[in-house]
Amino acid sequence: MKLYFSPGACSMASHMVIQELGLKCEIVKVDLSTKKFSGGNFLSINPRGQVPTLQLDNGEILTEGAVIMQYLADQAPEKNLIPKAGTFERYRCQEWLNYIATEVHKNFSPLWDKNLPEETKTVFKTNLTRRFEFLNEKIKGKTFLMGTTFTVADCYLYTVLSWVHYLKIDLTPWTNLMGYMEKIKHRPATMATFKAEQ
Repeated sequence: MKLYFSPGACSMASHMVIQELGLKCEIVKVDLSTKKFSGGNFLSINPRGQVPTLQLDNGEILTEGAVIMQYLADQAPEKNLIPKAGTFERYRCQEWLNYIATEVHKNFSPLWDKNLPEETKTVFKTNLTRRFEFLNEKIKGKTFLMGTTFTVADCYLYTVLSWVHYLKIDLTPWTNLMGYMEKIKHRPATMATFKAEQ
């Protein structure tokens, strides 16, 4: 397999899953501004030009981080990185993946646009504040989103929340989230992902 990624982008969540599972996977860095990688034109792999993109050994291409993470976790079910398909817990995990994608990730995305007026960015930051409050309450008394079990949803949430450092957003009012981030930051797979991407 090959995972096409860009350092610090949402593809980091899929990369974390690979590290957590110990899967054999080539990691290929993509320059998102030029849509190039060391092997050529990234648009020939994924015409949308977005990461993460997973290329399977049989040539199949899989896109969309939430889907890629589930696929990867299903390759090593004994690691329990996602609940078993068909169980209610699996739907709960998918619920979290969807929430992170549509309510957290998508409110961060516009903040990277240098041409977006500051008053517009303020709207998205306010939206994020509401999400932080919700997440801070949901994580209270838990180790991870699903309770005591670390899952792909934690890889995704950690990745998007890590963007607060680059965007100068202060997370300190949400102490539960701060503690959650610290726990995941020090996982061996998280540290290995950071090292590999830099």
